[in-house]
Amino acid sequence: MKRVPVLRPMTDTDGTARSPCSCKVSTAAVEFGLDGVHRQLRREWEADERSVRELTRWFNERLFEAAFEEVDRLPIDGEIANLHRVFTDDDVDAGSRAQARELLRRDGVRVDDAETATVSHQTLYRHLTGCLDAERSADEATTDERLATWRTRLRALRNRTEAVTAQAVDQLRADDAVSVGSFDVLLDVTVLCEDCGAALTVEELLDGAACDCSEE
Repeated sequence: MKRVPVLRPMTDTDGTARSPCSCKVSTAAVEFGLDGVHRQLRREWEADERSVRELTRWFNERLFEAAFEEVDRLPIDGEIANLHRVFTDDDVDAGSRAQARELLRRDGVRVDDAETATVSHQTLYRHLTGCLDAERSADEATTDERLATWRTRLRALRNRTEAVTAQAVDQLRADDAVSVGSFDVLLDVTVLCEDCGAALTVEELLDGAACDCSEE
């Protein structure tokens, strides 16, 4: 029989709510006052209402919303979703992030703290299964685990390829074998569907994007 633990609110001596654990998800929830977030995460995941990826996005966006609420700053339509993209998407350049930070800092929004508090899919999955003892059907859990595992592997492989390439160019430049000024190495992996011709980055594919074949 499936064991269903009861998550009772933990309180300090002054009666204020505190975290059921000390992982990054709970620390961020406490810092930004996200009351009830743990129960909602567990309930929606076990009920198959949202995937780990969807819950991760929801949680991170709640952090930015809370940062706005602290200074009574009302976000415009779509602003929170765009901020999540700017601060978590690897394809967004540093200049765009810096511009977003500066605009929010002027309004007193703790954008740096919110950005630092954002969590990855792997972190949220560990919070669900480890801290909250949440359980889901075997097939769904396996799918989330496989996605998290491959996302980590591919990111590590990309980082290593970029680092080795940078080292090679740097050494060749020192030996006057190549001529290049200050440089950076960027590696993008694209998955091309041969049936419909759609091109997706591997990150987009792992995050749930689909080619045009899915619409047929």
